[in-house]
Amino acid sequence: MGKNMGTLDRTLRIIVALVLAYLAYTGALAGGLATGAYIVAAVFLLTSLIGFCPLYRVIGVNTCGKG
Repeated sequence: MGKNMGTLDRTLRIIVALVLAYLAYTGALAGGLATGAYIVAAVFLLTSLIGFCPLYRVIGVNTCGKG
């Protein structure tokens, strides 16, 4: 399981995760949308921290810059 996410990709995912979590926490998103936002935020944070996205592997995307 090698890394397939570059620094910019990881940074953008962390920013999106923080925004989604904030919107859900403050009540801007409610019910199922808030739950979905928390789930997406958790997945984005986890994949950003480990630098690997399973979906990228399936569709053949590599933003890491390594050949």
